[in-house]
Amino acid sequence: MRKGRIVLHTPSLELAFHVRLDFAEGPRTRFTPAAKQFTRGFVGLAGGEVSGPRLSGKVVPGSGGDWPRMWQSGLIEFEAHYMIEAADGTPIYIHNSGLAWSAPDALARIEAGKTVGAEENYVRVTPRFEAPDGPHAWLGRTIFVGIAERRGNSTHFDYYAVT
Repeated sequence: MRKGRIVLHTPSLELAFHVRLDFAEGPRTRFTPAAKQFTRGFVGLAGGEVSGPRLSGKVVPGSGGDWPRMWQSGLIEFEAHYMIEAADGTPIYIHNSGLAWSAPDALARIEAGKTVGAEENYVRVTPRFEAPDGPHAWLGRTIFVGIAERRGNSTHFDYYAVT
C-alpha cells in the first residue's frame, strides 16, 4: 500500500515593519584582504527610523554597521549588526545577512551615493532579532525576509514575517 504525500501549510508573508538606515556622508572603508578575491567594506550607522504595523522606534546611532563582502561580479554579501530602540524603550539587537546584486555600472552609482531603481539592484535579507521578554519577544521566535533599496545615504528595508 502506497502512502500519499502530506501537503504542508504554504507559508505566507506579512509586512511587519519598515526600517530606514541612515549612513554618514563621505567615503566608505574598502580594502582587499590578503589572499582574498573580494573587497571588504564597512559603513557605520548614523541612525534611522523603524515604523510599521508591528514595530516602531529608532535605529540607535553609532550602534553598529554593515561589513559587506563585494565581489567583482556585482554580488554583495551583507553582514550587518546594530541596535533598535522600540518606541517603548525596549532594546532590540538585529543581525542582518543577505545578498545584493547589481550590474557593475549600477554598483558604481550606488558606491558614489546615487540612487538606483529596484530593477537595477536585487537586495534580499534574512534578519534575526534578539529582544528581552515582553511585548517584543515575538521577534526572536519569528523568521523574517526582507527587501531593501538604497536611496542616497539611506537604505530602506521592508521586513516580512513568514507565517
